Amino acid sequence: MGTALAVALSRAGHRITAASAVSSASRERVEEYLPGTLVLQPADVIAAADLVLLTVPDDALAGLVAGLAATGAPLAGRMLAHTSGRHGLAVLAPAAEAGALPFALHPVMTFTGRADDADKLAGICFGVTAPAVLRPAAEVLVMEMGGEPVCIAEEDRGLYHAALAGAANHLVTQVVQAEDMLARAGVAQPARMLGPLLSAALDNALRFGDAGLTGPVARGDAETIAGHVDALRSDAPEALPAYLALARLTATRALASGMLSAADAQRLLDVLAEARG
Repeated sequence: MGTALAVALSRAGHRITAASAVSSASRERVEEYLPGTLVLQPADVIAAADLVLLTVPDDALAGLVAGLAATGAPLAGRMLAHTSGRHGLAVLAPAAEAGALPFALHPVMTFTGRADDADKLAGICFGVTAPAVLRPAAEVLVMEMGGEPVCIAEEDRGLYHAALAGAANHLVTQVVQAEDMLARAGVAQPARMLGPLLSAALDNALRFGDAGLTGPVARGDAETIAGHVDALRSDAPEALPAYLALARLTATRALASGMLSAADAQRLLDVLAEARG
């Protein structure tokens, strides 16, 4: 993510003065995508810049900020932005107390370290959390990278990130699990079979919400769901707990939206409860 944002800001006319890179893969990315950029220690990067991006894993961010503040890194007067989805401004408090100007810029996109990462920023949303006085600057930076700033309140960051991670990361897990199951069922090209179906399902969900739901749960086909449970228990037991949890959530939403009658929902929930038991 750090490399992608740096490339995008460079394209917008900003000068990338320095980067910190520990692993060999990180150093190679800097060399390939930010040629001529100095690779320095974190405190020296801060000293060389007016805007500093902290693009470390969520769980490492608090320790990094506290360490920079405790060791006297030259934070005063510098804009300090992290890219964590989970965190807002609180994690930057030690730096803010040292005079840094804090805000959060979280691009809602996945990055893999490939050459096209910076191109993915065009048209995506960024979750922005910033003090009122810094919000215009944060929003301008997002727009310069081709993104759309969306303000997220400090107290809502946890829910915001849980929604994104659940939707994107768990989707990958479910799709790969489905490919494995189709392969066990004798399908030679699971991805070819799933592609059109999943594209249509995602489009329906984004366009129509709960009304885009199809399949045996939406129809109240309790016997079909029971058959799925038997098949999974026999041939893919590792997938059964997730199937039961998602089928229950789907039935609950279908009932609440009026797609499913109370009687049909109860039959489905009885099947799921029996399977869990």
